[in-house]
Amino acid sequence: MTAPSASDLPGRPGDPLRGAHVVVGVSGSISCYKAVEVVSRLVQAGAIVDVALTGHAAEFVTPLTFRSITARQPYLDMWSAHGDAGEPHVELARRADLMLIAPATASTLGRITHGLADDFVSLTALATTAPLLIAPAMDAQMWEHAATQANVATLRERGAQFLGPLAGRLASGRVGMGRLMEPEQIVDAARARLGRERGDLVGRRVVVTAGGNREAIDPVRYIGNRSSGKMGYAIAEAARDRGADTVVISTVSLPVPSGVRVVAVESHAQMMDAVMRECAEADALVMAGAVADYRPATAADHKIKREAAGDIVIPLVENADIIASTPTTSSRGTLVKIAFAAETDDLISNAVSKLKKKGARMIVANDVSATDAGFGVDDNRVTILNDEGAREDLPLMTKYAVGHAILDRLRPYLQNPLPGA
Repeated sequence: MTAPSASDLPGRPGDPLRGAHVVVGVSGSISCYKAVEVVSRLVQAGAIVDVALTGHAAEFVTPLTFRSITARQPYLDMWSAHGDAGEPHVELARRADLMLIAPATASTLGRITHGLADDFVSLTALATTAPLLIAPAMDAQMWEHAATQANVATLRERGAQFLGPLAGRLASGRVGMGRLMEPEQIVDAARARLGRERGDLVGRRVVVTAGGNREAIDPVRYIGNRSSGKMGYAIAEAARDRGADTVVISTVSLPVPSGVRVVAVESHAQMMDAVMRECAEADALVMAGAVADYRPATAADHKIKREAAGDIVIPLVENADIIASTPTTSSRGTLVKIAFAAETDDLISNAVSKLKKKGARMIVANDVSATDAGFGVDDNRVTILNDEGAREDLPLMTKYAVGHAILDRLRPYLQNPLPGA
């Protein structure tokens, strides 16, 4: 089977699934219907997907379903020539950049653990050297059984990565551990694993801030801003997709990309503490969060009642500039700092001024008064300036694409030796 060219692939540029050869093993569980969505999402992301089924899986979902989604003939019969040169399972295993088994039954876990190759899924899993991701699905009693847990422990020791299972309502009607992880989570975990395998930021540690601070007036009210945190999370996702060990220091609740660690904060002081702590062992800081410039001089310890207060005046005091206060070195060597400038007027002159004050290598400037970019939307239009005087005006693009553009320009500054190198 001929792989399509990169220009013909769907999905987002920069997504590690785009163009990757993923083998999906499907074993006989009632949750097989979710495997259809997993495969569909992989194809939409631009992956080249081959599906291998056990005989019992084909009782739940026909091979025709997967062939319709992937435009590739599924693998089921171990004795079929399948049109490939050599033994089909060996050729399939060699082509794989990643193998994912979803759902994985207790029987499949046992077969792989003990080297029993009596169906196409276990046969391929034993033949491949690609990373192996396993998403179990079974009744809670089966998952908790000592034999299953022993098999899981053995497979983990051999390098297999387990996705779930989750707790929830099971096919038996009971509630417990054993539910298949949701398809979007499975696909995102596959994306994260591929990024760690071959990304250009593998071994690097990137800290990103996201969202705006909330500075308390009293236990109920606060002073804040309109930052949604979407830009920070998009940068973190892009860094994860390139293999970086990624930390988001966040004031907002957004879906967390698989493999990204989130440090939840609220106030400027909490964000400052988290940035200092996380950057002590980092290669780069991308300050995409909208940091509060001021805070109330004092915060009431009880709700201020309207009847008692009437008109009130809230004295404000200036907060320290977090990125300017962050050291330019860490335990790894140089800490590369990238600042953001969210402006409504005089965009470039204000950004240049901030770049000098913050001691950053680059600053990303964006006009937040624009209706099609900036706060609260999925797209952004930015200008990137560096400390050598260079300027790049980027067109309107998704925030994920902006994240990659920032990381493209960050990468040459990363001169620290990789840990263990």
